Amino acid sequence: MSILVPVVLCGGSGTRLWPRSRATKPKPFLPLVGDTTLFRATLERCPATEGFGAPVVVTGTAHIEHVEDQLENREGVQIIVEPCARNTAAAITLAALRLPEDAIMLVCPSDHHIGDTKAFAQAACAAAELAEQGWLVSFGIEATAPETGFGYLKRGEAIGDQAYRTAQFVEKPDLERAKSFLAEGVYAWNGGIFAFKVGDFLKEMKAHRPQILAAVRKAVDQGHSDGHRFHPDAQAFAAVDSESVDYAVMENTGRAAMVPADMAWSDIGNWQALHVARDRDEQGNATRGDVELVDCRNVLVDSDGPKVSVIGLEDVFVVVDGNDIMITTAAGAQKVGKLSGAVNQ
Repeated sequence: MSILVPVVLCGGSGTRLWPRSRATKPKPFLPLVGDTTLFRATLERCPATEGFGAPVVVTGTAHIEHVEDQLENREGVQIIVEPCARNTAAAITLAALRLPEDAIMLVCPSDHHIGDTKAFAQAACAAAELAEQGWLVSFGIEATAPETGFGYLKRGEAIGDQAYRTAQFVEKPDLERAKSFLAEGVYAWNGGIFAFKVGDFLKEMKAHRPQILAAVRKAVDQGHSDGHRFHPDAQAFAAVDSESVDYAVMENTGRAAMVPADMAWSDIGNWQALHVARDRDEQGNATRGDVELVDCRNVLVDSDGPKVSVIGLEDVFVVVDGNDIMITTAAGAQKVGKLSGAVNQ
């Protein structure tokens, strides 16, 4: 088996988790579930003892210090510093061009929570075996609710015991369509976790997005190393088209496969998702900091200082971060990223 290299993507500003997550220190670098940051937890799911290679971390200039601070073992680690954000197709291509052609990349967002790490390891193993055979593999996260905020993967014909062809990539559906997907039972959430052999991925980029591949290659060829950091050329990289790997490659390749993964996954996309991912009491309440609740149900309170007392509320989230206080209903959690404090950072 070729070496399995975790490619950890660290980007974004996590505005929907404002005020705790900020552009200067977004959600991957915060201990949002348990005591470990989401970034550290991502690395810990891919240990050398289980046959994973040293990780490649792709991040932006604003977040290098957080990455460096939270790397426990730097041996063999590559940090690729994006001069500007150009979405996942470019970020993954950067990593591919810095790895051997026969290596298998396991592309992992750094801002997800996975509760069942054993199930993750099993899915990673199955995905790596498929990638070895030339498939471009997505993790199909078991859909447990009719979510409208995720893309979906439709299961096609079986490949062996644990995998399927991806029959269709489906964009974020409306609620009725999402309900029908759940009822049909052959759709999974697209969690943005992928496995493919470096050479196969680059061939697909050349076939479907040659202009992105050429521009990223130029940025790599003209880039420079600084210890374990690699800096692509800023001017060349700025010319790269911004496109997701789903649009650029996965929806176009004839070799798309999926591995089902039931691993207590959450994208921690907003305060509602974080509330679900955290430990809750019998009334569904989750608290952090100095908090007193009386007669509350499904309430989340997260305070980094002042004591917060709440009486008689239901389905409400309260977050205190320094001088910022954010209060929303569970239904309003999707709109937090539109608040002026989140937008004007």
